[in-house]
Amino acid sequence: MEDFTIQNVNLEKSENLKRHRTEGFSSSKALVVRRGAPFKFSLKMKGRPFNPKTESLRIKVMIGRLYVIMPVTFSTKVSPSRWKAFMDPEELNLQRLTIFISSPASASVGCYSFQLYLVSKSSKKCFALGRFILLCNPWCQDDSVYIAFEDQREEYIQNDSGLLFMGTPMNLVTRPWSFDQFEPGVLERCLNLLQVSPQHQKNIRRDYLNRKNPAYISRVVSAMINCEDDQGVLKGNWSGNFKDGVNPSMWTGSGDILRQWAKSGFRPVKYGQCWVFAAVMCTVMRVLGIPCRVVTNFNSAHDTNGNLVIEEFYSETGQKLKCTKDSIWNFHVWVECWMTRRDLGTDMDGWQVLDPTPQERSGGVFCCGPAPVKAIMDRRVDLFYDIPFVYAEVNADVHIVIVSQGRVVSHNKDTKKVGSLICTKAVGFPSLQNITRDYKYVKSPTSTLSSRSSSPSEDSTLRRRRGVEVFLILDKAPVAREPICFTLKIVNRQSIAKMMKVHLNAQAKQYNSSPSDTFWEEHGIAKLAPMEVKILNQQILPAQYEDVVGDNLINLAVVLEDMTSHERVLASEEFNITSPQLLIEITDEVVLNEEQTARIVFTNPFSHPVKGILSVAGAGLTHGKIYFKLLPLRPGERLEKTVNFIPSMVGTKMLQASLALEKINSTIRGYKMVSVCSS
Repeated sequence: MEDFTIQNVNLEKSENLKRHRTEGFSSSKALVVRRGAPFKFSLKMKGRPFNPKTESLRIKVMIGRLYVIMPVTFSTKVSPSRWKAFMDPEELNLQRLTIFISSPASASVGCYSFQLYLVSKSSKKCFALGRFILLCNPWCQDDSVYIAFEDQREEYIQNDSGLLFMGTPMNLVTRPWSFDQFEPGVLERCLNLLQVSPQHQKNIRRDYLNRKNPAYISRVVSAMINCEDDQGVLKGNWSGNFKDGVNPSMWTGSGDILRQWAKSGFRPVKYGQCWVFAAVMCTVMRVLGIPCRVVTNFNSAHDTNGNLVIEEFYSETGQKLKCTKDSIWNFHVWVECWMTRRDLGTDMDGWQVLDPTPQERSGGVFCCGPAPVKAIMDRRVDLFYDIPFVYAEVNADVHIVIVSQGRVVSHNKDTKKVGSLICTKAVGFPSLQNITRDYKYVKSPTSTLSSRSSSPSEDSTLRRRRGVEVFLILDKAPVAREPICFTLKIVNRQSIAKMMKVHLNAQAKQYNSSPSDTFWEEHGIAKLAPMEVKILNQQILPAQYEDVVGDNLINLAVVLEDMTSHERVLASEEFNITSPQLLIEITDEVVLNEEQTARIVFTNPFSHPVKGILSVAGAGLTHGKIYFKLLPLRPGERLEKTVNFIPSMVGTKMLQASLALEKINSTIRGYKMVSVCSS
């Protein structure tokens, strides 16, 4: 009898990628599919055909040393809870077999190999078929990452670009980011991350078994994005000194970071800060098939002692002091992942907070989450994971203390500052979605954004209920090269005249730290008649802040001292300066695989010449980054640079540009959403 031999194995890549919505991973050598849905492959025979009367077929699927062997049946009915291999009896061709494999909706994520066994009464033959990568499946109702709406699946799985929100609630900075999940090699780097994790190195079998659970996967990834306990991806640095690495503000996408990490033999990439950690984690989770979005918490509390109180100290002249380990970051960035929490109950399903920035240890490791957003809202501190820490980040009270000669001379409480705005990118649009109400109970629709208006709120601008009150109000959101204009409103609540010392103080600060030395101050005397309301208009000129602030923020404070009673009252505001933008112009229709032209336009808004490096990049648009050296540009002078690119993917893509200025702590950015159509 003639031998049964396989001439060719066809993994039907094009059809499978389309069916599993993994077309973006077409550059992978392995077939990429999603669990809970069948994929097919074809076998072309050499010699005699398969004889189903005397022979049977079996498929062996392996991940590590774990495997399952299943018979190839003629029943097309599949189960969401077990592996199944079958042939469609209505389309049976014994010379060219088409076999389907269906995985459970809870199968482990990773890279599998599979084999075919031909079994007869007298023999058993084995044929290697190849490899496939299995990802989570948010399109499958039986998968624990299932998300019901297609626009959300497109945004939280398929979108390879996004916006990160930074700055302050009244003056938001929108930073473009390229998640790069479909760029060549990124999928493999994300799988490397699972393989080099301590959990995998310690117990390979247990790690593979646990990879069916997205809560487990997300916790592993949260720890592996930072390098504090393992061969993680990024090294954090908040010192301001980045000479032996990359300034975190210079990263524009995840692909460069993940490729550099793998190329170096899994040594940490220098450097990251919170938005970089979060954005890279978002890439990894989207690659693995777990819906993910980047979230910003404005005025985020870091409560080291767990008492839900953050203390801020000021001198009697309004200078903010560094006196405590607790701190409030002007913004902090983490991610949310969508999943069911079978370990906690159905009422905790949905968005889960995960924070890869190394702040505090969780179970002995620098990671955070998954913490259900619903549990944070309801203060369910008894549940896993890290809910007390995240709850404090969005709910802690702020105690503001004025000290003089080592003695407390004034004390006030602010219950609204922390977690004043929590937001993410809107689904399908390049705009902000306010999700504060998912985390905390908000009394009024405008209370979370009160600092964005010019009207003070009772708690966010500190006052004394008796004697004198003071309000510090920014006239408008500050813009680069314009004076910072603000108003002091001083209210005498008593029927006697007052003489007040007025101390104004401005300091530059990074988003996560206490301010540096004072760069601007004014001192004077204010005379108040009984029950008088006095308005004082003030400004800080560009020449006074331009070379000091850069991309940093400003802490502005006023302290009034009653010259008779020596009672003091303080009001403060922290804000950023809106930077100029790069303009990106594309006039022609953008067509797949056809050369296109973009024009980058920049006008120097500064009072002195500037020079630096311009970089342009876009996932699915450019092959890597394109760099230009910018020669000195005089004040008011206009620069235009032409960039040619050839789109490699259909859909809405982001083209972004960054101009890193020399000798100024400032990066000018711009982006344009590009719709690429098929030819």
